[in-house]
Amino acid sequence: MVMTLSKSNNAFFAFLLILPLLLISTQLAFSTQIQRVISPGGIEAWLVEEHSIPILTMNFAFRGGSSQEHKDKAGLANVLSAMLDEGAGDIKSQDFLERLEDLSVHFDFSTGKDFFHGEFKTLSANQNEAFDLLALAINQPRFDSEPLERMKSQIISGLKRNARDPDRIASRLWFENAFSNHPYSQPTKGTESTVSGITAQDLRNYRENVFALENLKIAVVGAIDAVSLGIALDQIFGKLPDKAKLKTIPAADLKISEARHTAFDSPQTVIRFGGRSIDRADSDFVAAYVVNHILGGGSFSSRLYDEVREKRGLAYSIFTHLMTLDSSALYIGGVSTRNETAAEVLSLVKQELARIANEGPTQQELDETIKYLTGSYALRFDTSDKIAGQLVAIQIEELGIDYINTRNKLVSSVTLEDAKRAAKRVFGDGGLFVATVGPIMN
Repeated sequence: MVMTLSKSNNAFFAFLLILPLLLISTQLAFSTQIQRVISPGGIEAWLVEEHSIPILTMNFAFRGGSSQEHKDKAGLANVLSAMLDEGAGDIKSQDFLERLEDLSVHFDFSTGKDFFHGEFKTLSANQNEAFDLLALAINQPRFDSEPLERMKSQIISGLKRNARDPDRIASRLWFENAFSNHPYSQPTKGTESTVSGITAQDLRNYRENVFALENLKIAVVGAIDAVSLGIALDQIFGKLPDKAKLKTIPAADLKISEARHTAFDSPQTVIRFGGRSIDRADSDFVAAYVVNHILGGGSFSSRLYDEVREKRGLAYSIFTHLMTLDSSALYIGGVSTRNETAAEVLSLVKQELARIANEGPTQQELDETIKYLTGSYALRFDTSDKIAGQLVAIQIEELGIDYINTRNKLVSSVTLEDAKRAAKRVFGDGGLFVATVGPIMN
């Protein structure tokens, strides 16, 4: 969401004051049972109930995201994310923002390619009034012309800054070309021209199509019991339609035989690279996740980091990660290096991709990585924000309510044979799509 100072002042300082308590309580929350709550109206949420501090966090997501936009309206969901707290019901923009501040209520909305996300935070003493405001924002946003033009202007200013950022340019270049003519190729934040053309009616249409109960996932952490949460769920979301009106997104096949370059006057060249991967539901996904950490997912311990940074000093950092979308699965990586060493770095990347595919990891690499991944998993749950975010992600990926208890077992069960098989499946087809930003590179 695009924030003005008035959107964040009071709420930020209120939460800052209780941060020490929050950090203590979330250790308790991580060990607390996750409850599946069904409201009287049939709305489901996962709840981690924790009353040691007077705070409530709710994360939710609607399936839809930027992939539901027409290419001429790219950035529509992002504009919507900026507008949901700019007035709702009978309350105009400034008055709505002031009520949020007075009650120390925090809203944050954002969009990805497949989901529209919301985050809500309030002190438990103010939860009833806070629920009323969230219900208005979800069900009756105003989309008045003055705040709409103001938010669009702020977004366009950000797009102009991004147009001078080689990392942003490279990421956009990669997705535009790797997913050519597919909704995933469209920039999530849109372009200056598409954002300029977005109207209040466009926002209403998107909200009506995407905001529905059948594609809603909710997680709540904090000082509320299951009965009270059930009542709140109906209050906030109960007026939404049962069914969404989503367009079908076709399967996306990555282009992997071409490369793209954008000229940019800079002392460094930014490289983005990637290829096809496997779905989250695939039986080899956990093994692939472990292998990716060995290749480029471990910030200071990966093979790529060792070859590019430690041995040769060619870049400050280099990464790879797996990305699973509703209609595609891929791995993507990135690195920035001096212009004169860009070709060498890209050659090393291809070399390490081939080596991990052909040889797989060593037993020592596998053992060390499993130890790290299982030991660090709890860090994903060290704040209430993270807990709620993780629980929504687990629901989206349909991993089951007991996943936080079984995840480390799944990682620990990966054998060397599993890892080698997954490495070959993900990195062994020889396909790679590369996008570079910088001076012309041979």
